[in-house]
Amino acid sequence: MPHMIIRGISVSHIQSISTALIADLAEVCSCGIDNFMLECLPTVSIFQGEVCDTYPFIEVGWFERGQEIRDAYAEVLTKHVMSLGIPEVEIAFKVYREDSYYWNGKLI
Repeated sequence: MPHMIIRGISVSHIQSISTALIADLAEVCSCGIDNFMLECLPTVSIFQGEVCDTYPFIEVGWFERGQEIRDAYAEVLTKHVMSLGIPEVEIAFKVYREDSYYWNGKLI
């Protein structure tokens, strides 16, 4: 159930890579494509009192899958984002704890 929160990359750019990106990430995670969610946040960044472009940043919320899968996931995600002509992107993983994750009010 990786959930990606994306800032600094346009919705149209994410749409253009979304199908292939999710297929590749599903392969890395050995799960179905229906486990993924892409969420594009409109963000206004300010530097020294001026509105400026938001740096491409993706936060991945997921249940830990180990360093090897995390590395492969970040590599695939980076490859797809850079295919858009975006020269750099930062990715951070936020790990959910199974004992703190509820679905419809029930601990999963």
